[in-house]
Amino acid sequence: MKLLLVEDDQATAGYVCQGLAELGHACDLADNGIDGLTAGLTKEYDAIILDRNLPLLDGLSVLRALRAQSLRTPVLILSALGQVDDRICGLNAGGDDYLTKPFSFHELIARLSAIIRRAEGSTTTPRVRRVADLELDLLTRVGHRGDRRIELSNKEFQLLDYFLRHVGQVITRTMLIEAAWDYSFDPGTNLVDVHISRLRAKLEAEGEAPLLHTVRGAGYRLDAR
Repeated sequence: MKLLLVEDDQATAGYVCQGLAELGHACDLADNGIDGLTAGLTKEYDAIILDRNLPLLDGLSVLRALRAQSLRTPVLILSALGQVDDRICGLNAGGDDYLTKPFSFHELIARLSAIIRRAEGSTTTPRVRRVADLELDLLTRVGHRGDRRIELSNKEFQLLDYFLRHVGQVITRTMLIEAAWDYSFDPGTNLVDVHISRLRAKLEAEGEAPLLHTVRGAGYRLDAR
């Protein structure tokens, strides 16, 4: 998942970001409402985790502003305000779910998965993404080409999952680093190219037909052409 966390408490933000990273998810962090609103409106996320008590602009104002722009990204409100009226207020403002602090990280992940499923109009999370003879199991995080098993690192899994969600599209290096890393992109780094080279080697380890193509001057494309 590509997530946005809008949270000003450093301890909570660190706990959530570390847990998401360990699961292979990418997470952008905004520590105030203005930055959170800007990120939510200008970048694509699978879901947003939004605190209510934020500096500069409170969480519910951020949420209302997002919905006013017709942004339908699922939003999980995370707050120490846990009374019934608080939860109703958050849901009425456009929240998809409401989780009170302190919280279980496992419950946070379960609730995120649930609101993303609902947004996709599905009752179950897609387990396998595929193109041609390539399959990626989202639960076991293992790939296959035909009967051959492909073991993937966390970054390789994130990159391949992103490609499989955008089959046939040209994906730039900047798009890839935003999908798989949560820090600013340095145009001079070869970090993306190194990981793409390793991923391509695994996908074609036994001489299979190329699926991951370099688009000169633009980026990369995954398809069966």
